[in-house]
Amino acid sequence: MKNDNSLKSWLTDLNLDHPLVIGGPCSAETEDQVLKIAHELKNSDVSAFRAGIWKPRTRPGNFEGVGAIGLKWLKKVKEQTGLLTATEVANANHCKLALDADIDILWIGARSTVSPFIVQEIADALKGTDKIVLIKNPVNPDLDLWLGGIERLYKSEIKKLGVIHRGFSTSGKSQYRNNPEWQIAIELQNKFPDLPIICDPSHICGRRDLIFDISQRALDLNFDGLMVESHNDPDNAWSDAKQQITPETLIQFMKDWKIRELTTTEENYQNDLKNLRAKIDVIDQSLLDLLRDRMQVAEDIGELKKSKNVAVLQNKRWNEILGKMILDGQERKLSEEFILRIFKAIHQESINHQQNIYKN
Repeated sequence: MKNDNSLKSWLTDLNLDHPLVIGGPCSAETEDQVLKIAHELKNSDVSAFRAGIWKPRTRPGNFEGVGAIGLKWLKKVKEQTGLLTATEVANANHCKLALDADIDILWIGARSTVSPFIVQEIADALKGTDKIVLIKNPVNPDLDLWLGGIERLYKSEIKKLGVIHRGFSTSGKSQYRNNPEWQIAIELQNKFPDLPIICDPSHICGRRDLIFDISQRALDLNFDGLMVESHNDPDNAWSDAKQQITPETLIQFMKDWKIRELTTTEENYQNDLKNLRAKIDVIDQSLLDLLRDRMQVAEDIGELKKSKNVAVLQNKRWNEILGKMILDGQERKLSEEFILRIFKAIHQESINHQQNIYKN
């Protein structure tokens, strides 16, 4: 897939003077609920109203959406408020029904993105559509899988494409429902700078008290917009109650979020930035030198273990290192999450170096 300036043209055509905001409940529950929320959001910076009507659930028996009747409610939202409408599609039949109902934005969920077969089915069903199509990142942190989904849609001549960053599942400890893994979204931005990227802080956070800060961070990273779940009675929502905020709260958030300039030509700023980046470059080179030296020591340890027929992995020693580094990191104002990520990677690389010695 090549960079294509037309990919962001649909965003430009919306003629917004602020980032795109898609708001609305996780699930459409009743017609009254949908219309009430939509009317509360219509005179704000929310441009599109979202509501899930087909809900893929992890376990059977949970609320799985109202189904196609919800499309009628979304049509009323557009008629009464003028807001664009958005919903999730997970198969070809969903696509047909959504297109027939003139839904403006169709998104593909994280559980669907993991399957190339499902994405291809949806791409075929939407071939050549002039609707906006957004694809969420897959549940697992796999950039290639995400890119593959984008490419399938692009090859189906869907020009109004965008992506949604909703975080990634993890088995490790995290304050988030889905870890942001910002570096994956940034790498996607670097590969395709003309592909609009929208952050879904609701699914990243899983808790409403974290939504403001994660949204601001996405805006600071030059994301094109936000998709925020908003419910008129969040605590009693039929799905994802803990991560939804009231329309009133969302409207206040939109007033409080700070929109940064992409850059500035002010001379002092540019000089200061250049000097600080030069310092970063020097530190980065030092880090690489230190990592090289550490791996050399790891290889020396590997030689010693091999000579005594000792196993490469020493769990007791590894746990001691990890515990110490977490404590030392905290003293240096480094988060536990960051320390775990860095030292797990270093440990794995050390093991790889030692295993290579055992092969020789």
